[in-house]
Amino acid sequence: MTKLMNLLRGVLWSGAFIGTIGIPPLTLVSQIVSPQALPPVGDPIIKSVDLESDAAILRKAYEALHPGLYRYSSKAEMDAKFDALQKNLSRDLSLQDAFVAFSVFAAQVKCGHTYPNFFNQKSAVAAALFQGHNRVPFYFRWLDQEIVVTRDFTPNHQLPRGTQVLSINRTPVRTILNRLMTIARADGSNDAKRIAYLEVTGDSMYEAFDVYFPMFFPQKSGAMQLVTQRPGEAKPQTLDVEALTFEQRIAPIKERESGRKGGDVVFEWKYLDDGTAYLRMPTWALYNSKWDWKTWLNARLDEIAENNSLALVVDLRGNEGGSDIGDEILKRLVSNDLRVSAYRRLIRYRQTPAELDPYLDTWDPSFKNWGTAAAELEQPWPTAPPVQYFALTKYDDASGDVIRPVGKPFRGKFYVLIDANNSSATFQFAQTVQQNKLGTLIGQSTGGDQRGINGGAFFFLRLPKTQIEMDLPLIGNFPASPQPDTGLAPDILVTPTLQDIIEGKDAEMAIIKELQRR
Repeated sequence: MTKLMNLLRGVLWSGAFIGTIGIPPLTLVSQIVSPQALPPVGDPIIKSVDLESDAAILRKAYEALHPGLYRYSSKAEMDAKFDALQKNLSRDLSLQDAFVAFSVFAAQVKCGHTYPNFFNQKSAVAAALFQGHNRVPFYFRWLDQEIVVTRDFTPNHQLPRGTQVLSINRTPVRTILNRLMTIARADGSNDAKRIAYLEVTGDSMYEAFDVYFPMFFPQKSGAMQLVTQRPGEAKPQTLDVEALTFEQRIAPIKERESGRKGGDVVFEWKYLDDGTAYLRMPTWALYNSKWDWKTWLNARLDEIAENNSLALVVDLRGNEGGSDIGDEILKRLVSNDLRVSAYRRLIRYRQTPAELDPYLDTWDPSFKNWGTAAAELEQPWPTAPPVQYFALTKYDDASGDVIRPVGKPFRGKFYVLIDANNSSATFQFAQTVQQNKLGTLIGQSTGGDQRGINGGAFFFLRLPKTQIEMDLPLIGNFPASPQPDTGLAPDILVTPTLQDIIEGKDAEMAIIKELQRR
């Protein structure tokens, strides 16, 4: 199951980092949804009256139900963004252009869980928008706003690992990044998360860059012209390459997953040369997995506790979140009951408006009527926006969120590898480790935001005319006192370099090995 698909069920919370690339105002939608854009084959034209009708439903649903709508924007600012969306949909558009318009609007909410989810779209929409476009023939990461190749798919191996791609079809990659940042989902001012979201890693059937790049920068053929700086070469070179089709892009994923079964182990466990235990956890979204991860994980935690292992490394890089799987590890690190950070779960409604119900899909019907689980607030929560909220008690422990010691304790060194992808349950885990000095965070700043995020329960808002789905998180997480608009900074910052990528060096693990050597 892919990273993004797994994120759909029961996503929890997130954290963030202030970046340097700004997001253009929504008024730029008219430039992004350009009349000269080439719609994919079979992309229908939708009448303006239908587009405006869907925009009105979106506005009514978000204003009534979204807990974080005014977390980063005032009511007046959000009104202006809704009005701009309505204006940009006041003419006939292709389905693709409508999808881009809704995507840009969703990014303006500055919520990492508010977006037209690729994996929640109907099959006809997905086929029309996501499968007909060509893909760049490589995986890559962004480094200093430049594309750096991490895996080459050209037949003649023209793009060795570490190749910098400076432009694609005569467009500088920095221009591409700035345009795509307008649709990148993240919480608050966390541009580091937005940039990570726009990398191509092969972890998912649909990745944001693959989906949106050809929408913003359409091309007529499968040929791409790249200006590249390859390792060891003195000057940039212009290369003509063939783009990948959708089927070619997902072929490595199919090959990787072809031998897997529903109960297969998802995590990686090994011992390093010095005896340090290493646990790689690429995802915590295991809702539909048949694998008994809890028994597997606790057996290994028992093992290192009994052997008095010197150190445990938990590698969360690339892991957006999912369930609270990290709690099983925290239970081995605490000696007494530990109350986690004081955030309050708030919702905007007790029962959904009847006129919206036909458009709201979800996996739990109780989300449409919280009943007594939505408690009146005796006084406004200090960090919540000035609109009506209810306190959600359905998932609360009687004494609050508490980690209680269970099993054999682990007393060795504890390291957590983090990056900008950690924006849900993994952010909350890292926050608990750091705030309670249970271990050392190593890597880059996380995703999410310390002001709190939205998630936990969702409606899949299906707009009836366009058939576009918009994720609508229902539970807002709000701190007891004002917090910075950032993610979590690591205890030890490690910034991989171009040379690290060329050499295939794991800079974060090199730091851990040095710490253990000392």
